[in-house]
Amino acid sequence: MIDKAIFKDRKAVYYTLGCKLNFSETATIERQLQEAGIRTAKRGEKADICIVNSCAVTQEAEKKCRQVIHKLVRQNPGAFVVITGCYAQLSAEKLSKELGVDVVLGIDKKGDILQYLGNLEKHESGEWYTQPAKDVRNFVHSCSRGDRTRYFLKVQDGCDYFCTYCTIPFARGRSRNPHISELVEQASKAAAEGGKEIVITGVNIGDFGKSTGESFVSLVNSLDEIDGIYRYRISSIEPNLITDEIIDYVAGSRSFMPHFHIPLQAGSDEVLKLMHRRYDTSFFAQKIAKVREVMPDAFIGVDVIVGTRGESEELFERAYEFIKGLDISQLHVFSYSERPGTRALKIDGAVAPAEKHRRSQLLIALSEEKRIAFYSRFCGKEAVVLFEKPRSGMPVSGFTENYIRVETVPSAELVNRLVRVRLGGFNEDKSALVVDEVLGFAD
Repeated sequence: MIDKAIFKDRKAVYYTLGCKLNFSETATIERQLQEAGIRTAKRGEKADICIVNSCAVTQEAEKKCRQVIHKLVRQNPGAFVVITGCYAQLSAEKLSKELGVDVVLGIDKKGDILQYLGNLEKHESGEWYTQPAKDVRNFVHSCSRGDRTRYFLKVQDGCDYFCTYCTIPFARGRSRNPHISELVEQASKAAAEGGKEIVITGVNIGDFGKSTGESFVSLVNSLDEIDGIYRYRISSIEPNLITDEIIDYVAGSRSFMPHFHIPLQAGSDEVLKLMHRRYDTSFFAQKIAKVREVMPDAFIGVDVIVGTRGESEELFERAYEFIKGLDISQLHVFSYSERPGTRALKIDGAVAPAEKHRRSQLLIALSEEKRIAFYSRFCGKEAVVLFEKPRSGMPVSGFTENYIRVETVPSAELVNRLVRVRLGGFNEDKSALVVDEVLGFAD
């Protein structure tokens, strides 16, 4: 039994690195601690507990995690420090030796942090609790919004793909998921709390059903029937798993938005083969064309990794031209990072850091061209925007159904409301369109 009296008047600070899934899980951890009586520290307050949810997707992410630990220990002397997440799973013993760390928890312990806080007395040396990711079978639920307006619903965890460059299967374990009925219950609770939009998250969400014999399209269908949720967005989904059935369903759905995030990772068949991806460029182009056929105004985001081993300058140039020819809305560009234990290390043809940077900059510039061109198509048109809670002193912003970011002057009555507007031109830095006219509420 946990003695909650220990937690009275205690304050916690949270730091998250990495993906949207991590942010969702941190928000769930925060809620658990709040229910136990631990409040979130305000800006400038000294915390009694520091929680870091780590990432291991790149060397830079691991370096940032260690920097965050040192900063939190320095800013919150005497605080009880807990590290969890992917880096914690992969390097638990190493992280336990970082100055000030008390407990390091593996992926299967992420939902049980309260059990490891004890009486909040500092440990003489860091302790770590993990088991091999391949043996992890439990699913840690998460449906939370933190300080956001949108909810993030975790529907799946782990990955069975073992791409040559990736450590996620070693950090997150094998693909697993809960029953659709459990997720419907969570989404219904979010609706009862006033949530209007849910982002469906996971590691490989198109693989949903491995644990339960269900399917992703059945999940989508069930969520679509929940009253009170006006919008769903599907986070990253593999090209080989986004079936035509799913695309057609979204096109005719009540609440699933015309918004897709589809990882390409490499724009040449040779590099895709080295990565052990499960499609080629022709297949990927066909998927983009299918989305455009049934949803001409859909937002399509695409992940690309540059500078992987074996990506010669010629192959990159070919990839650039392929990506340039795709009718997509935005790129998310990542520089390849060597990951210990991955099969990519056995591939010849390492790319110099300066060349990786050059290639990244070329694709980032291409991404901006595509995003601005996509946004420009909607200047002067009507749209429905779900406005989010703004940061202090910032404009109120939100997104259209097809994920165009929109800004307007601060107004409390707009927050968490679906608002019909006429879109104007770009804001000063071209990161968003501005509201030309508010036409009324749509919720």
